[in-house]
Amino acid sequence: MTFRRFVALGDSFTEGVGDPDPSLPNGVRGWADRVAAVLGERADGFGYVNLAIRGRKLRQVLAEQLEPALALEPDLVTIYAGGNDIMRPSVDLDALVAAYDDAIGRLTATGSRVVVFTAFDPAGFPIFAAGRGRFAIYNELVRESAERHGATLVDFWRMRDYRDQRMWADDRLHMSTPGHQRMAIAVLDALEVEHDLRPLPLPELASVSARERLAANRTWVLTHAGPWVKRRLTGTSSGDTLSPRWPAYER
Repeated sequence: MTFRRFVALGDSFTEGVGDPDPSLPNGVRGWADRVAAVLGERADGFGYVNLAIRGRKLRQVLAEQLEPALALEPDLVTIYAGGNDIMRPSVDLDALVAAYDDAIGRLTATGSRVVVFTAFDPAGFPIFAAGRGRFAIYNELVRESAERHGATLVDFWRMRDYRDQRMWADDRLHMSTPGHQRMAIAVLDALEVEHDLRPLPLPELASVSARERLAANRTWVLTHAGPWVKRRLTGTSSGDTLSPRWPAYER
């Protein structure tokens, strides 16, 4: 199938955080840009919009991005939201995904091809492992919604490549450049679009002593975890001062 109007909705996952490129808006590239580059080679007059902004919770994504996306009349939409919600122990997953389900239904009702994602499996990630049950429940609800509306599902939960720490950026929260490349491949494969993308080579794993590991963890807490907790306590977001990277069709 040839797609001519691609709109991407979501949070940091879709904005491209973890895949730095100072030459691009917000200083990142990401899997959606990589998918758009492939699709643009296959269709004359191809247009791409990316409305995703880091830090957005699911209801913010829907409130800010859904209506603009519908107005753009895309024939391909990707949407991933909820990752910033399910990390909070008090989240009402049923109510959360009910709102998500309604949005997915509105998107598929237009005739657009809609791609949705499960959340990754946090097994082996100490900072998220305690919430693995919430991730699993969210994922099952998303799978049901995808089936109900005929959306295409990219099952991030089952992608075991991401058990490798090199698929994650230094902040341990976002995919690295190889991680974004791998996700672009998964999306194109799910769409059954021919492409020549291949996994990027991973850096060699260095042998790390217990003392070096402790020092690295301390640096991570100061550099990434601490600021993240502070934002949560103060009700601020890393995306508060940012705008969508590609707000109008880019050709």
